Amino acid sequence: MRYRMELSYDGSAFRGWQRQPDAPSVQGTIETALKTLLHEEIQLTGAGRTDTGVHASAYTAHFDAETEFERTQLAYKLNSILPTEIAIKSISPANPDFHARFDAVKREYIYLIHRKKNPFLRNRSYYFGYPDMDFEAMNRAASLLKGTHDFSAFEKTGADNKTSVCTVFEARWSRLEESGLPFGTAESECWCFRISADRFLRNMVRAIVGSLLEVGRGKRTEENFGKLMDATVANARSLAGESVPAHALYLNKIEY
Repeated sequence: MRYRMELSYDGSAFRGWQRQPDAPSVQGTIETALKTLLHEEIQLTGAGRTDTGVHASAYTAHFDAETEFERTQLAYKLNSILPTEIAIKSISPANPDFHARFDAVKREYIYLIHRKKNPFLRNRSYYFGYPDMDFEAMNRAASLLKGTHDFSAFEKTGADNKTSVCTVFEARWSRLEESGLPFGTAESECWCFRISADRFLRNMVRAIVGSLLEVGRGKRTEENFGKLMDATVANARSLAGESVPAHALYLNKIEY
């Protein structure tokens, strides 16, 4: 029978979601726990890969199991033996053809920055204290992301996906207190970049944020940022800004 699992995780201790032969991963850690409790080999399929250090406040996966179990009890037992960085929210029956990755129609990421140094946010948000940031210009530039484009300029070099075309539905900056997210403090002047799309390329969000911060500093014009979309030359990635650190990136929502 197929089951759907909802979970969240702090990615700091893992080499990303995907199972690794010689490094800790979220997928591998949960699969080991499932095998311990169900006494059968379980292959967990996630909604997508997240890179090393990236978090997920809402993540969906599915698995097939022959062993009968009580779902609430299994979730409780999993949370008892899994590390504190992983939390199982629920396990529910799924249609036999449900696929956590291919059935997803929209994913949302958020990236957090704080403008005033705060030691308690160092592992949750990116400290970017450069003065006089122009967030209005950053939002005008971010609006150019919306629509269907080739995002090769924001894709990690050497990726093996078949296409770099994605459709972005939303991309904007807001003060964290306006976002409704339970992170940060007003004293630290926290900001949240929210972006949703039908799919994301490897490193895409972090490269977009890095490029938008250049717009905010006046190092890159809005027009120049707009030209990064659909840039398909061989060195397209070198045209965009540097990627920001992974520890402030969260997979925040998945819609099916």
